[in-house]
Amino acid sequence: MKQLTIVILTYNEEANIERCLDSLATVQAPVFVVDSFSKDRTLDILEQRGIPYVQHVFKNYAAQRNWAQANLPNPGEWVLHLDAGERLTPGMAKWINESFDPDQREVDGYMFARRAIFMDRWIKYGGYHPIYHLRLYRRHLGHCENKVYDQHFVVDGETAKASKDADLEDGVMSSLRDFTVSHARWAVFEAVESILAESDTGEVNARLMGNPIERKRWLKSRVFQRSPLFLRSFMYLFHRYIIKLGFLDGKEGLIFHFLQGFWFRFLVDSTIFEIKQEMKHRPLEEVVRDKYDLDVNLFLNREPATVA
Repeated sequence: MKQLTIVILTYNEEANIERCLDSLATVQAPVFVVDSFSKDRTLDILEQRGIPYVQHVFKNYAAQRNWAQANLPNPGEWVLHLDAGERLTPGMAKWINESFDPDQREVDGYMFARRAIFMDRWIKYGGYHPIYHLRLYRRHLGHCENKVYDQHFVVDGETAKASKDADLEDGVMSSLRDFTVSHARWAVFEAVESILAESDTGEVNARLMGNPIERKRWLKSRVFQRSPLFLRSFMYLFHRYIIKLGFLDGKEGLIFHFLQGFWFRFLVDSTIFEIKQEMKHRPLEEVVRDKYDLDVNLFLNREPATVA
């Protein structure tokens, strides 16, 4: 399928990349990888499989995704973005091969439901499925919104849901250690973004009656982020685990919903509180730099500050 190119971002993904590529085996489209100078066997695996790749310095996910899209070696009109930890379900591969028509003009982008796989269990409840993500679109009409955390792809055109069972599968974790370490890092990103732009929802239109992505952004920016600090973490866990039947996901679900739905959200609020306490005595730029070794310019779409 010359009209479609599949883009994958990698960095030390030897534990995931083979399963990702295996899921693409039946898809009739070229794969292009942008690597952030991996130090493990990722590049060896790509070379063994004959997958073309380039290396590019990583700034943030949005910048890397948009750079990859702008530098595709193939001239096709459509692009499908994946993470190395994601996989196409057989239903999604079949939909791309048999139902996706790149020549039709009515739709400019497609949303796919994502299955979260945690401890080898599909998390079906707690409002976690279906959660839709826009991943396939006409490259000249779409891009990744400029956010350091919780980015979505946006398209200047019509979007539609792919058919039922054309799901994207996400291996949420390789270990609990990796899960908690990565979420601790993301908590800082979200806390800083929240402080910098408490009224900003990014490029995704926050609309209650919009598509699933717009509705999710509305609930987060208009409801969750305007709820009282700390209390909202307890409310969110109750909503996911009780109201949205998260308890039906078993012991794996208990761990997932508690860590991702409560612990992570509480950590974000705690980080916001910590930063604001420090900001009583010095500016945000110094707090972020000294406590988290981050440059606040990365959150403002500016070049990092240089030291003379």
